[in-house]
Amino acid sequence: PPRTEQVIRVDLPDAERAFYEALRRRALDVLDRTKEKETPSEEGTRRLTILTELTRLRRACCHPALIDPETALPGAKLSVFMDLVEELTRSDHRALVFSQFVGHLSRVRKALDSTGIQYQYLDGGTPERERRHSVEAFQRGEGLLFLISLKAGGQGLNLTSADYVIHLDPWWNPAVEDQASDRAHRLGQTRPVTVYRLVVRDSVEEKILALHHSKRALAADFLEGASVPLSEEELLALFR
Repeated sequence: PPRTEQVIRVDLPDAERAFYEALRRRALDVLDRTKEKETPSEEGTRRLTILTELTRLRRACCHPALIDPETALPGAKLSVFMDLVEELTRSDHRALVFSQFVGHLSRVRKALDSTGIQYQYLDGGTPERERRHSVEAFQRGEGLLFLISLKAGGQGLNLTSADYVIHLDPWWNPAVEDQASDRAHRLGQTRPVTVYRLVVRDSVEEKILALHHSKRALAADFLEGASVPLSEEELLALFR
C-alpha cells in the first residue's frame, strides 16, 4: 500500500523559545571560547565540543526537562504528540513511535501513563526475550502505540499491525528513519501507512531536515564519532 509522509512543525511558546535561545547563545559563546584557545592538535576536541552542543539543542527541542529536570515547562512537542495520539485513538489507528533519546521516550511514557493509554516499549536495554514478547503482543493488538528507540528497533522488526509511524526527532541520516518506518510499511501491510515527523520550527531540527535533502549520505553513526561529510563551518551553521 502507499506511504504518505508529512512534517508537523511545532511552534514553541514564548517561555520555551527563550529557553532554547538561551541554550543556543550559550553554545555559541562556548564555541567562540574554544576557538580562541584551540591549538592545531586540538582540532578533534573542538569538533567533539560542537557535536556535544548540537546534542544539547536537539534534546531541548524534544523537551526542556531533558536539559533541566527541574523546569516547569511542559514541552510543546509532547503536547503536539499527545494531540496526535488523541486523533489516533478516535480513528482506531495504531502507531510506532521512534526517538533517538531514551529520556525523551521516558517523558512520553509518563504522559501516556497519566492518561491510561496502553503501549509497548523497547529500547537498547530491553532483554531479547522481553523484546520478542512486546513485538508479539503488539502484533496481537495489545497497545495503541509501540515506543521504540531508533537504534534498538530501526531494523529487523515486523510491526505491520501499525499503520502510522511517528518520528519524534529527526536523525542525521534519513535512510535510518526510512528503515524504521519500514517496520510498518513492509510485506504483510494491508493498509496505507502515514509517517509523521515532528520538527520544532526555527530550530536545529529544521536545519537537520534541510540537510536530508542536500546531503543524503550523512553518516548513520554521526554522534558516535564516525566520519561525517560535513565541514566545521557547516556544523557551526546549524547554530545560526
